[in-house]
Amino acid sequence: MISFSVLMSVYRNDKADCVRTAVESVTIRQTLQPAEVILMVDGPVSVDLKQTINELEKQICYLKPVWLKENVGLGNILRIGMEYCTNELVARMDADDISLPDRFEKQIEYMFSHPELAVVGGQISEFIDTPTNIVSYRRVPCNSTECRRYYANRDPLNHMSVCLRRSAVLDVGSYQPWHLDEDTFLWGRLLLKGYEVGNLPDILVNVRVGAQMYARRGGYNYFKSDMGILQWKYKNGLMSLLQYYYNYVVRFMVYVMMPNKLRGCFFRLFMRK
Repeated sequence: MISFSVLMSVYRNDKADCVRTAVESVTIRQTLQPAEVILMVDGPVSVDLKQTINELEKQICYLKPVWLKENVGLGNILRIGMEYCTNELVARMDADDISLPDRFEKQIEYMFSHPELAVVGGQISEFIDTPTNIVSYRRVPCNSTECRRYYANRDPLNHMSVCLRRSAVLDVGSYQPWHLDEDTFLWGRLLLKGYEVGNLPDILVNVRVGAQMYARRGGYNYFKSDMGILQWKYKNGLMSLLQYYYNYVVRFMVYVMMPNKLRGCFFRLFMRK
């Protein structure tokens, strides 16, 4: 039996019922259960959420909440959480999504049989309101070479679906803060150091989306952060100058010029399948 960890984080805006569903989906509802779930609590949370976490801790013996007094942000909380994980394989999970029951059975076996891969993700479905109301899919390349090429324009990995080799993540400096692009920055540093990444063709996680998500993926601050990542990619040879300018124009139109509702339509029509 292969031991592995799950790393999750929650903060004050997360809803208690969604967190319960997410935690259960990576524990008692999995055909292959983890040895531990490190649940990082990023600063003060609501009474309902705190009570839910305490209840889950009593129900699931390998759930290990880590309570931080102050909010430190996603990049920092995941960096700290990675230090708490005691296994080489660490699966990521977001607090408002739902992992499919056979996710780890497929993913952990694949990582064990492909030791050359530092990260293995999978495809995702996206739903609004209820898990049965699937509105789109985000499909990414499976082959490592294709993932490296894909990274020039878009993330080749769905962050909430990945399983990572802890040693590789720590080797490149672990997670680091980068507003809404902590995962993109990590993938780039892994690729720069020669690590390989890949994906399963299977849907592993059902992801909650909606207007709030598209609002987070818009506005000048997000555009500015994303441009920083593009500049970093170009300076490190991970994208061409033509790709940089193309992405600059498209992202300015989508992130800055489009209202949330139109941005949501754009993502579903052109960025999803």
